[in-house]
Amino acid sequence: MSQVLGWLFGTRDVESVDGVSISFAASWAEDPTWLVIGCLAAVGFTFWYYTRIQTGLTLVPAAALAVTRALILVLLIVTLADPTIRLTASRLLQPVLYLVFDGTESMDIHDNFPPDELAALAEAVGSESLGSQPQSPALTRQQWVQAFLKKGNQNLLAELQTMHNAQLECFLFDGDSTSVARRITGNTSDASLTPNQIAAELTTHGKVTALGELVNDLGNQATRRLGGMVLFSDFAHNSGLAPLGSSGPNEPTPLQRLGVPVYTVGIGAVSTRDIQVEVQPPLKMKKAERSTITVRINQSGVTGESAQVTVTAQSLQGETTGQTAELQEIVVGSQLVTFDSSIQYLEFPFIPQQSGRFLISAEVDVLPGEVSEQNNQSSRAVNIIDDYIRLTYIENEPTWEWRFVKEVFHRDRLVGMEGFRTFLRSADPKVRQSNPMFLPTLTPQRSDFFANDVLFLGDVPSEALNERFCRMVKQFVGQFGGGLVVISGPNNGPSQLIDTEIADMLPVKLDRSLSLRSARPFHLQVTPLGKQADIMQLGNGLSSDPLSPWDNLGELPWYQPVLGVHSQANVLAQHPSDVCADGKTPQPIIATRRYGNGEVIYIGFNELWRMRRIYGEVYYRQFWSQIISRLALSHALGSQKRFVLSLDQTEYQVDDRALLTVEAYDENFDPLTTNNLPAEGLQALVSLGDTPGVQPLSIKLNETRPGRFEARVPVYEAGHYTARVIDPINGSPSEIRFDVVGASAEQRNPARNLALQQAMANSTGGASYELSEASQLVDDLKLQPVAEEISRSFPIWGTPLWFVVVVALLLAEWIARKRANLA
Repeated sequence: MSQVLGWLFGTRDVESVDGVSISFAASWAEDPTWLVIGCLAAVGFTFWYYTRIQTGLTLVPAAALAVTRALILVLLIVTLADPTIRLTASRLLQPVLYLVFDGTESMDIHDNFPPDELAALAEAVGSESLGSQPQSPALTRQQWVQAFLKKGNQNLLAELQTMHNAQLECFLFDGDSTSVARRITGNTSDASLTPNQIAAELTTHGKVTALGELVNDLGNQATRRLGGMVLFSDFAHNSGLAPLGSSGPNEPTPLQRLGVPVYTVGIGAVSTRDIQVEVQPPLKMKKAERSTITVRINQSGVTGESAQVTVTAQSLQGETTGQTAELQEIVVGSQLVTFDSSIQYLEFPFIPQQSGRFLISAEVDVLPGEVSEQNNQSSRAVNIIDDYIRLTYIENEPTWEWRFVKEVFHRDRLVGMEGFRTFLRSADPKVRQSNPMFLPTLTPQRSDFFANDVLFLGDVPSEALNERFCRMVKQFVGQFGGGLVVISGPNNGPSQLIDTEIADMLPVKLDRSLSLRSARPFHLQVTPLGKQADIMQLGNGLSSDPLSPWDNLGELPWYQPVLGVHSQANVLAQHPSDVCADGKTPQPIIATRRYGNGEVIYIGFNELWRMRRIYGEVYYRQFWSQIISRLALSHALGSQKRFVLSLDQTEYQVDDRALLTVEAYDENFDPLTTNNLPAEGLQALVSLGDTPGVQPLSIKLNETRPGRFEARVPVYEAGHYTARVIDPINGSPSEIRFDVVGASAEQRNPARNLALQQAMANSTGGASYELSEASQLVDDLKLQPVAEEISRSFPIWGTPLWFVVVVALLLAEWIARKRANLA
């Protein structure tokens, strides 16, 4: 009955009619009085006509003709009033099923299937769809999918359309940096696609498998009729948000947002015979100092076998000159490893004898039958420095912290006597002039100030911090990547910074009304984030717990409270009970914040020297050494910050475009512009390897802002590249090396991720299949018509109901006139 009513009102597939209301759109019918008067007049005229004018009729025919004619006239008047009907109903729509196919490079892998799996696949796709292709590993993963789609008997697509009355929409996902769903159209305007047309559009050009972004993209395109999704892939997720992950603690996952069952069809070997190597050297090492290069090895299918692992370092020999530097490869070490677990770590000691840019490479021998050979080699660029870290400690008067920090850094191999300088406001002017450790002024020349690597700012009053100093500190951290450590003291405190530019850089919010709190001694509490931070890990074998040295502080007598924590800050240690002004956030004691290119560390007391009370200097020295290593070794040292080359990535794929950036300043650290440069501007000479006789590629760098120049460098071959730019101020060349690999992320881990495949299906109420079992999907698929609540307004005279009423009345009048012998 509901479907009949829906058809009468011009709406198909109605499940139930929930409400009908009528209104009139004509302006004269807004007041129903005129409509009623018109209808009564029509009825009265009709009955007057058939009783007074029309003669020769008996009572029954006259009444029948009067009634039908009156209804027709009333219908005409109502039509002139433009009647509009509002229908509220529920209807069932044909469900939509998404078929999504993996179009990434990993689908071009040839798997070595066991004979039973190979036979099952061949049977599933059918011999007629294989054509001339042999039933062997010569087929790639995508070719197996194409053969399955073109199967003649029991074709999956045909059965889905027949048995489930579903509208199929097909997508291929690929992309260079993320996974984008591209609709398969078959190059035809016809909505229906044949299996052969779909198979013909399946390619393997995608560089990454980003399943979270894929699901989000499909969710943005989805209609309300979407009933499910079938995903053909090897599920080798390697980029972006995971489909089962979320961007926040209360955020839904991409699959939850999609909200439909997902049926996963896996293709590819789950267990492959493959070795992957990853070299993990320190990003910066000191010349003539022992460092350790770690090599991580992942393997599958080669347990019990052995292979040789070799680590090499390739560097520029001697001092860099204006000529092309000769490359030299140094063998760091070689070890024979027996694979007894899926992940193993090897350590190679290395004492570099040269400074400069090194490319550390690790290579493992290729074993017979490996799926991919490209991931048997890994490289990473590092800096070998032959310099000391320049550290300046600014303090009002000598404190215990100042004394002990000075002694620590005097003996530190990265700082030493030459690297530590201090401005002590209370020092005798004669001492400042005679002792090179003491700075005579807080605001030296810009070239001297910006040559610093880390600044310590202690318990200094506001009158000592002039505007020029604060402005240079802000530029030092934000622009040149320097490090700043702010240490609260008991006499002045960080509230002295409130009206300076330095206050905007801190990880905490200051309040002048908050004074030092010393009423209740407390034990420092390391936060969960602090337990993971490198600078908080203090251990050298004396204690099994890397956080237990913090217990050496004992009870702290005081700390400096703050108003709150900056939104970009990471709190590493906090007060166990006191909170900030919001009543919830614990008072921070140690906090960090990235600011521009640099980092700021805030310490809410100057009593860290108490850590020496049990173990002496061991942990105290380790903490401060880790602080300066983190703050200083993340950027160029000393005056090298004046002309710095950098890249947007450490490794590139063939056909990528590397972004080369130069931060260029003059001797006074003022930014260079095109007007300060020679006519030819800044030129980068980019060369591949050390092939003699090959001219480097010359690329001009364009100014993007004062002091910053950029250029896109095309790389068409795999290998080790060197980019060289001449410093226009002193004429010395600066170089940076980068690696271009032919193996994409898709080729580095060729095994199918069966766990992710099953998790995506199980978490959504779907099911997981092998390609050889995918025909079962037709029986397991649970697609139901999609219920839709509709509420629409439309003119009633355009509906089948109006047509039926008009025809019925005209037919009734005609019959009445025939009966009365008037027709």
